[in-house]
Amino acid sequence: MEVDPQQAAVLRPCPHRPPCPGCPGYGAPLFAGHGYETLATFASQQGVPLQTLGGPALGYRHRARLAVRGRPGAPKIGVFQLGSHRIVDIPSCGVHHPSINRVARALKEVLREHRVPPYWESAGPGRGGRVRYLQVAVGRADGRVQVVLVDNGETAAGVEPVLDGLVQRLGQTLYSLHWNGQTAVGNAILGARWATWHGPEALREVLGGAQVFFPPGAFAQANMPLFAQVVEHIHARIPVGARVAEFYAGTGALGLGLVQRGQVVVCNELGAGSLQGLHLGRAALPEEAQARLRVAEGAAEEYVGEIPGADVVVVDPPRKGLDEPVLRALCEQPRPLLVYLSCGLHTFLRDAQALLRSGYHVQDVWAIDLFPNTGHVETLAFFEHS
Repeated sequence: MEVDPQQAAVLRPCPHRPPCPGCPGYGAPLFAGHGYETLATFASQQGVPLQTLGGPALGYRHRARLAVRGRPGAPKIGVFQLGSHRIVDIPSCGVHHPSINRVARALKEVLREHRVPPYWESAGPGRGGRVRYLQVAVGRADGRVQVVLVDNGETAAGVEPVLDGLVQRLGQTLYSLHWNGQTAVGNAILGARWATWHGPEALREVLGGAQVFFPPGAFAQANMPLFAQVVEHIHARIPVGARVAEFYAGTGALGLGLVQRGQVVVCNELGAGSLQGLHLGRAALPEEAQARLRVAEGAAEEYVGEIPGADVVVVDPPRKGLDEPVLRALCEQPRPLLVYLSCGLHTFLRDAQALLRSGYHVQDVWAIDLFPNTGHVETLAFFEHS
């Protein structure tokens, strides 16, 4: 769905603003803000129009991580106010898929019923209440939820009534429920200890014609409906029979669907949760397609040797941008087509300048409104080298 950059989002008043900081651009025109303007300037300098891709401003968020604080009889579930750990309770968040709000309400009911205390930071490691965070991912096809309860405990002992209560209250809405133990002090949300309490080990989505699996510890896009359109745009540009190397592949949301088009696909990933999902996705492919997909486990810089043999390179790095060895290899051994999906505008522009100096040119560039109401813009660019 392409959208006019000046199209205004018509939104009902939000009951949580202020003090909720989650939507600083609530009600502003789509693609408003410095990020869009900067990207438009970049596109103009390359002699191409800036194209846009957007979607609904409400109900779009299919994945959320919410803090759990308050008292046993009055828990709060929401986000922190800017610059503090004072929580804003957001029981009726309009940008969340309705299933996320339903899970938050169910958790509040269970915590009140069993008098399980939410976490508080000041008590120190392993003390200060139990339930720290709630993570919810919603299946795009059916609205069922993968739920993670992040607990301030070494084991689930003591929060079993909460876990069982969620299973009972959510019923058929619940796809799976996972316990995560996080006793460290700090801002890290997830800990290293996991247990699947109910349901399958990973949430399944269909993206680009392939089954893609998201274990609870793996990264996944929050705006999955719009991201599915991004996948289709990328796949349409990959020539049939191409040799593809993908770096920072995650669970294979882009690469798994390319196996049906490509001669050979190499997917590189480092994260343990994402690798688990990537292997599940590979196993779900037809046998002949599995033979054409290779998973390259480890840091991206360890696999720059795959670049010279690829017709197409796809990169989807974290906010820090491309690792220097990967960028250097792309510049020294340029490929006919480079697809760059970026969540960090500053680092994308930095990397793009190096690519342009090495002889790439921009075929086209897209601004993607994956996070409406925030002013954040994601970038999709296609670079060619003759």
